[in-house]
Amino acid sequence: MGVTDPAGPVMDRDEVDRALARLGAEHEAIETSLLALQDHAGRRLLEGAELTGVTKERWVATEASITLLWAYFDAYAGALRTAREIRARRRWSSREDLVELTELLRGESVTVADAATAGATANAPTLHAGPGRLSHRFSLASLVDRMNELYASGLDMVVAADAVWSALPARIDLLAAELQRTRRLAHSVGVRPGEHPAGDDLERITRTLTRLREEVVSDPLAFWVPTQGSSAPGGGRPDTTVYDREARALEEVRREIDAVLTVRQDAEQRLIKLRDVLSRADRTLAEARTARGEVLAKIAATEVPVVSGPPTALHEQLAAAAEYRRQAQWHRLSPLLDSLEQKAEDELLRARESLAAVTAPLAVRAELRGRLDAYKAKVARHGLAEDPLLVERYDAARRMLWSAPCDLRVAEQAVLRYQQAAGELLGTTRVPGRGTPEDGDGGGKS
Repeated sequence: MGVTDPAGPVMDRDEVDRALARLGAEHEAIETSLLALQDHAGRRLLEGAELTGVTKERWVATEASITLLWAYFDAYAGALRTAREIRARRRWSSREDLVELTELLRGESVTVADAATAGATANAPTLHAGPGRLSHRFSLASLVDRMNELYASGLDMVVAADAVWSALPARIDLLAAELQRTRRLAHSVGVRPGEHPAGDDLERITRTLTRLREEVVSDPLAFWVPTQGSSAPGGGRPDTTVYDREARALEEVRREIDAVLTVRQDAEQRLIKLRDVLSRADRTLAEARTARGEVLAKIAATEVPVVSGPPTALHEQLAAAAEYRRQAQWHRLSPLLDSLEQKAEDELLRARESLAAVTAPLAVRAELRGRLDAYKAKVARHGLAEDPLLVERYDAARRMLWSAPCDLRVAEQAVLRYQQAAGELLGTTRVPGRGTPEDGDGGGKS
């Protein structure tokens, strides 16, 4: 839409002809715009929809504005037609004709009666120049400005509603279709409302999407975010906050159901592995209990930790997991298997640590026996095996290490005394090196 020239002195014929040509072009542009607005898909949808909320309020005002816009356009077209008729009276317009044309083209010569637009202006109070007016007078320029304002306002509302309707309902329908597929899949693996959190989430998403679609269809402007600082009609974007949130929630549910499906596929192998891990833990604990009895019988003056019994609770949970698999309760089996796998590994580690703690005294005794025999072999290589002191100290240490129960502290001291004696004798025979029995040192530590 265009804007006419401001008022000025009496126009000459050329100015009148140029103004009429410009106004004619404006008339065509305005008519084209109004017809396009009249045929706009968004406007047709607004006319046929059962609107609520802010959209209903704005559409009532917009319909009034569009009605008034056509009334203004008719008045504008009438003024243009009158001006053309005056100009067509004679080839060379008279002074009186030019004065009349100047007033018509530049002055407030267009009158719009309230009676013609009473219904429209009732819902558009900004269109009144003041209370008690029976008509309104406009210049062609101000009338074009007013039509521009009404057109921009009406187009903005229509384009915004159409943009929301074009974007959101289709996306909501696609998400709802995906939701239904997910619900069927969830039902097949036992994920149902009231029995699994994911089932409850699916019910909530279903209710939210149903309500969201109803609200979008009846009140699209409630889901429109205008662009800040933009004066162009329809400047903004659909608000997809609720849709995006529910789409993310559905994706999380899908991932959880995929995990349940994975459990269904490899549940048997995981159960077999769990049984194996717990069996190894049981055997290790049994070995630890046997070793503890041996240690208590063979080792004196030492603390031997108590060995716990088999993990009864884990075996009961394993039996429950097997029952869940038999009944195809995959949604319950999934978290139970995850928990059991970690607990079973922890139990096996605990059993191994228990066995190591129980058998530690036997390992110490074995290390002392090995050290004693290593030094005996060393002194024998140097021809000192028959030395009375070494023989005496070796026999004393050996009796302690090979008798039951063995006092490890006393036995370790006996081994150290044998090492010291061997080291002294090896030193007198100038055996080089000090350290392990292999390099000639008799001062090793227990």
